[in-house]
Amino acid sequence: MSRVCQITGKKVIVGNNVSHSHKKTKRQFKPNLFDKKFYLPEEDRWISLRVSANGIRTISKKGLNGALKDAKAKGFITKY
Repeated sequence: MSRVCQITGKKVIVGNNVSHSHKKTKRQFKPNLFDKKFYLPEEDRWISLRVSANGIRTISKKGLNGALKDAKAKGFITKY
């Protein structure tokens, strides 16, 4: 699986390590991802998602159905 949140779309970004002498070397900033199961009561089943910490907060605020609907509309997830 790729390192992309299925709810928020957060993914790996590239930047620089900057030393004390300001010498720059490339590095990656990786999102804080978790493989987590959520219960979908409307369909009476569990779904597995790869979500960031921010994605878990979004699901807590909007509810699982609302978060999935927004993620599907934005193209972060195709099926669940």
